[in-house]
Amino acid sequence: RQRWRADGRALRKLPVHVGLVVTEEEPSYADMASLVVWCMAVGISYVSVYDHNGIFKRNNSRLMDEILKQQQELLGQDCSKYTMGFANQDKTGQVLNCQSTLKVLSPEDGKADIVKAARNFCQLVAQQQRTHSDLDVNMLDNLLSSTNGFPDPDLVLKFGPVDSTLGFLPWHIRLTEIISLPSHLNISYEDFFSALHHYAACEQRWGK
Repeated sequence: RQRWRADGRALRKLPVHVGLVVTEEEPSYADMASLVVWCMAVGISYVSVYDHNGIFKRNNSRLMDEILKQQQELLGQDCSKYTMGFANQDKTGQVLNCQSTLKVLSPEDGKADIVKAARNFCQLVAQQQRTHSDLDVNMLDNLLSSTNGFPDPDLVLKFGPVDSTLGFLPWHIRLTEIISLPSHLNISYEDFFSALHHYAACEQRWGK
């Protein structure tokens, strides 16, 4: 347990927001819960979980129960030091009240959310509350509901053989580092930390 926190401090840079994207057909609640708890333990503030079929989101309570169970098993008496908030569209206020915050996302939070934001902006223009010249990056960010209160992901860990993020937050990952891993099934902490180490060592040129 002490090693996990020390590992986080030892990295040259630690992502603030990590996206865990599963492209496999059979997601594992236990393995995803381990990844979330490891993120908490090394000091990552925001975690997004996504699968392209929306299985985790539809079974959100099952995933949460598994995370709480593994939090107790893996962190033991230190559990209270690693509080996790479960954010959703109805309870975004939890974002500021805990050390780590989790959102469970599905494809409807990607392109569909952009379409909804565009429709809302058009309505504001029609009602003369905005003009078309008001639309910029910050305005669109504010209109998107799926990541309300969350910064853009610094790092996406993509699991599975598909060479795509399959609709995960297409607007928000313009500058995100994406690291592919063969599978989330039976993933080890060493595999997870190796990916964080790779992220810490990479030089991000921001499109230059």
